[in-house]
Amino acid sequence: MTQRRRPWPAAVVALALLAAGCGSGAAGEAGPVVTVTERTTVVASVVVSGTSSTASDAVVATTRTPSSTRPTSSSRPPATSTAPPEGTFTLALAGDVNFSERTRDRLDDPATAFGVAAAGLARADLTMLNLETAITEAGEQQDKSYTFRAPASALDALWGAGVDVATMANNHAADYGASGLQDTLAAIGGSDLPVIGVGADAAAAYAPFETTVRGVPLSVFAVTAVREQTLANFTAGPDSAGVASAFEPELVAGVRKAAKAGRTVVVYLHWGTEYEACPDGDQQALANELAAAGASAVVGTHAHVLQGAGWRSDGVYVAYGLSNYLWWRSFGNEQDDNGVLTLSFTGRKVTAASFAPAHLDDAGIPVPATGATRERILQQWDDDRECAGLAAAPPR
Repeated sequence: MTQRRRPWPAAVVALALLAAGCGSGAAGEAGPVVTVTERTTVVASVVVSGTSSTASDAVVATTRTPSSTRPTSSSRPPATSTAPPEGTFTLALAGDVNFSERTRDRLDDPATAFGVAAAGLARADLTMLNLETAITEAGEQQDKSYTFRAPASALDALWGAGVDVATMANNHAADYGASGLQDTLAAIGGSDLPVIGVGADAAAAYAPFETTVRGVPLSVFAVTAVREQTLANFTAGPDSAGVASAFEPELVAGVRKAAKAGRTVVVYLHWGTEYEACPDGDQQALANELAAAGASAVVGTHAHVLQGAGWRSDGVYVAYGLSNYLWWRSFGNEQDDNGVLTLSFTGRKVTAASFAPAHLDDAGIPVPATGATRERILQQWDDDRECAGLAAAPPR
C-alpha cells in the first residue's frame, strides 16, 4: 500500500484565512473543502466562497513540512492487505477514543499508543475514528459530569496508528471552554492528521474531508447530534469556533451537493441514546434524511455500546454505533465490546462489510477478540442488526 500523506485540516486553513483578512462566508454558504488526491499529494487546496469581493474564490495552497517530533511514515504499521483494483477501495471505521486516566500514559510514546490495535486500523485504504476530547493542557473546565482533555500528542498517536482522518464533532471537544477550543484548533493546525467536525467558524467546522481513493472521489462529513452543553454553547457559527451540529442545514445541504457532483459520501455522526443497542427514532429519521440526500454510508458513535449495522433496502449502509474503542475506563460488560468495521466500496456503493471484534483490556486497549468472547460479540453484532431493521447483505 502506498504510504499516506496528509492534507491541511480545514480548521487551520480557516484560521489562516482569518489571519489574512479573508473572512469566510455565512454559515449556509459554501465553506472550505480539504482536498487531497490519491494519498501521495502533499499540497492541499482550499476554496472559500465569502460574502465580500476580497474573500470570494480565495484559494490557499500549502505544502506541508512534517515536524521532526511527529511519527514518520516508517513508524506506522505496515499494510498487510492486497490493494483492491481501481474504482474500489476500503474504509476502516472505529469508535470513540480518548486519553484520560489509564489511557493517558499511552501518550508517553505516541507511536505505540494503540498497541496491538494499530495493525487492525492500518489495513484499509482509509481509516477514520472519533477523538472524544479537548486537545489542551489548560482551559476552563466545563460544568459536566465527565470532562476529557489530552495533549497534542494525542493526534500523533492517531497518526502513528494508521488513522487517516478523525472527527471531533462530539460532546467533549469543548470540555475546557473557549480557550481550550482555541488550543484544540492550534493543535490540529500543527498536526499531520486531518480533523473534521470542528473549526474556527461554521465554514471550517462543516467542511468535509475530501480525497480521491483509487479513482473514486470521496467526501466525508462529521457532525454531532448529542444535545448537551457543547452544542448549546459551542456550535460553530459564522464568526465563532465550535463543532458541527446535525441540527443545522449545512450537513444535508453538503451531502446533497457532494452526491450531485458524483462523489461517494460518508457521514460520521455522534448520536444515539447511551447504553441502548437499538437505534432511537432520531437516529433512524436522520439516517433516512441522509440516505435521501445521497449518502452511501452513515456511521456513528456515542452510545458506548455496539448498535445495529447493515444495509437498508435502498443500498445505503448504516452502522448506528461502534462503541468505545480506546477508552479511559472499563465496565465489565458490553461497553467493553468494540471492533473495526471495514467497508468495501465499488464506486458509490458499499458492496461488502466485515467486522473484526475486539474487547477492552485492563489498559483500555481494544484487543482482538478470540474464542468465546469473539463468538459472543459477533452474535451480539448480528442481534443488533435485526433490532435496527438492517440486512446482512446488500440488496440485489
